[in-house]
Parts: sequence; structure tokens; C-alpha cells
Amino acid sequence: MAVWAGITAIYVGRPLIDPDGSFLGPAMVRLPILCFGALFLDLVPRAVWISRGRVKQMPELVQDRWRSHWSRERILLVILGIVCFYVIYVCYRNLKSFLPLVSDRMYDRELHAFDRILFFGHNPATVIHEVLGTTVVAHVLSTFYLLFIPMVAIMVTVWLVWSRNLSYGWWFVTAQGIAWTLGTVSYYALPTLGPGLEYYWLYGNLSHTGTTDLMNSLLNARQGVLWGDGQAQTVAGFASLHTGISLLWALMVQFTVRSRWIRIVFWVNFGLTVTATLYFGWHYVADDVAGVMIAFIAFYLGGIASGQKFDRHGLASHPTTTTSKVPVDH
Repeated sequence: MAVWAGITAIYVGRPLIDPDGSFLGPAMVRLPILCFGALFLDLVPRAVWISRGRVKQMPELVQDRWRSHWSRERILLVILGIVCFYVIYVCYRNLKSFLPLVSDRMYDRELHAFDRILFFGHNPATVIHEVLGTTVVAHVLSTFYLLFIPMVAIMVTVWLVWSRNLSYGWWFVTAQGIAWTLGTVSYYALPTLGPGLEYYWLYGNLSHTGTTDLMNSLLNARQGVLWGDGQAQTVAGFASLHTGISLLWALMVQFTVRSRWIRIVFWVNFGLTVTATLYFGWHYVADDVAGVMIAFIAFYLGGIASGQKFDRHGLASHPTTTTSKVPVDH
């Protein structure tokens, strides 16, 4: 990803940048803050809870947790995971921004025609708006869609710091890297604007939400890159990484987290996210299908690379290693 981004930057005559994040600042600041924050939350509140506020017992509890949980291998996982994810994500943002400077060919017309075929001559947006309405549901779906942005960094941090098995942390961050990389490849393979920008009149009846403001800002950023002095833009439709990454989260929770209600939450989040991509016009149906395929590929390859053994029919898995002990979870 770094080599690809570097060569493309030279080709289009633009510098590589560290895109500003909307959650705790730039990625190079955001991820370390989250990890140190997670370290603090792992050590201090736990000590306070177990000691029931007895200050004298807290230092010993913190030391015990540090010795038992923060092994050399855990620290290596956290540091290497952060660095690799940071490089891949920043390259993804730059390559996505360079896309309109590399190719002006768009495939919105073809994908929109395919949508109409799937919906028997109707526009998916029109059908969904008639079924769900355009007011209250718009705000609900917008909230879930916008939560994706801060959750990207939070989920990486959670799996690196708190995965009950080290191989689960490697699995998660490896699958994330594969998914963001394949998503970038798909942008260049089939460039699109998305129905919300190409066929904007289909979405004019929706209530004004945070998603409305986000889409307007993305359009302005794209115009700034093409015809002004803008530094970055993030418009690219195929494939839907909102769909792909949210499905990847759900799969990881399903296979590695024991809590049933947490599994339900992430599957509901996936369903609402897919609905939101069509409802607001972020993506075509084909974009979501491609996002699903990316998630399955990244999930499986990340699992194989991190030492997971998938049981028959792929309905369950178990790790073959904790990195230092083999086997584990008898």
C-alpha cells in the first residue's frame, strides 16, 4: 500500500498527506491516544473496582494486571498492529483522494441500471423511502452510519488491547488491513460517484441529517481537489467499505466474543449500515455486494494467517495458538 501510494503521488504530482480525522485529530495522534487510554482504562478502573476504593491495594492490583496481561507479546501486538493499520489506512485515504486525478471514467450509469433491474424497473432509493419513510428513520440511520467513523479506530484498539487470545488480535488487525486494501483496489477497478451524488434528485425528500452535511462536505472537498487547492477528497462508491468493515466486525464478534447480546448488537449494526448505504444514496446494490465479498475474503485470509482453524462448514473456529503456547482453549 505504501509503495502504491508513493508511486501514485508522484504520478499525479500531489504530496502524501496525513488526513485529518474527525475523532481525536489525525490518525497518527488518534491511535496512540486510544491505546494509551485503553491501557489506563484496563489498569486503573479495574484496580478501583476490585479494591473497592481502597487506595493502598491499587498499586499491587495494577502491577498484577500488568504482569498477567501486558506481556511482551501483547505489547508487540499493540505496537505493530497500530503501526501497520496506520500505514494502510493513511495510504487508503491518499489513494482514494488521488482517484479522480488518475481516471475520469465513471460507471454510475451501469450500476444504476443494474439497480433498476434488481428492483424491477424502480429506483432502490424510491422503494426504500416509501417503505421506511423520510423523517424519523432518516435520523436513526444517519446516527448509525456516522458512528462508523470513530468506531474504525476504537475497534482496532479494543481488539489489540483486550482480545482474550492474542491470535484474535492478530486476526482482527490483519483482516482489517486486507479489507481496506481490497477496498482501495475496488475503487480503482470500478470508479463511481455513488447515486447520492450522480442522481441527487432521488434523495431530495429526505429530512436534513448529519449525513446530509457529510455528503455536502465530501462533494465540496472533491470539487476542491479537481478545480481548486483542496488536499483530499473521499468520494468513491464501489465497493462499500461501510458494508465490508461493519460485516467484518460482526464476523469477528460472532467467532471470538462469547456474549450473545454483543453479537446481536453488531449484526443489527451491520443490517442498519447496509440499509443506510442505499437509503441515503451512498452506494449502489452492487457496491454492498462487493463489500460483503471483501469482508468474507479478509476475514478468512486473516484467520488463516493468524493461526485460526475453521471447523466444518466454517460455522465456528478455534485458535491453534496464543503465540507462545500451543495448543490453547482445549
